[in-house]
Amino acid sequence: MINFSERYYHCLTRTLEKIRQTQTEKIREAAVQMAGTIERGGLIHVFGCGHSHMLAEELFYRAGGIVDIDPIFDSSVMLHEGAVKSSQMERMSGIARHLLARYEVGEKDTLLIASTSGINPYPIEMALGAKARGCRVVAITSQDYADVPSRHVSGKHLFDLCDICVDNCVKKGDACVCVLPQDGVYAGPLSSLSAFFIANTIMLETSQVLLQKGEKPKIFVSGNISGADEKNSRYVQEYQSRIKHL
Repeated sequence: MINFSERYYHCLTRTLEKIRQTQTEKIREAAVQMAGTIERGGLIHVFGCGHSHMLAEELFYRAGGIVDIDPIFDSSVMLHEGAVKSSQMERMSGIARHLLARYEVGEKDTLLIASTSGINPYPIEMALGAKARGCRVVAITSQDYADVPSRHVSGKHLFDLCDICVDNCVKKGDACVCVLPQDGVYAGPLSSLSAFFIANTIMLETSQVLLQKGEKPKIFVSGNISGADEKNSRYVQEYQSRIKHL
């Protein structure tokens, strides 16, 4: 009998392999878009609600991460200010424009937005607001929710409204290991690991596209190795007037 951790491992590796086999073209397309953003002097803004907000933290000011990342943070949809409240706010319309007003998002830029279900108003309206400013939008979401009704007034899903959509290949419900068969209860969520894999792969591809064009990508190094503070501080000085959370 395979134990729960073994099942989770196999579910995760199958999901990552499915992404590699089916989403490589979309990932490459997103990377070309983001490389163009960097070449134009724009920023890659990153946003998500609930657990998806971790994607912005994963990419921002990261050892081995691209410097040109601007996280869009809203603590009201993070779990530490109330998990239930976070879920409720993600379903509310009219909030995204107030958050977007606090960030310089424009036509030079790209917004990377994560929402596994892609049905809630807040992330959908973030995408619409960014597009209204001329910003291109890349989404990481699950196509498995295509038959789940949208909660947005338009009736559309996030993947209907973004410019480039990468499927995270996660099934409805997110969790993948059945721990209580009699109750139909699953554990072992996949969406965060899937999104991190996709996003970091996009960033690596972005670096490769830049190098192919003769551009040197700016990348933070770990603050725990020799010489890192000096190198990173130069990037901070260069970008702190443009990236508010530096």
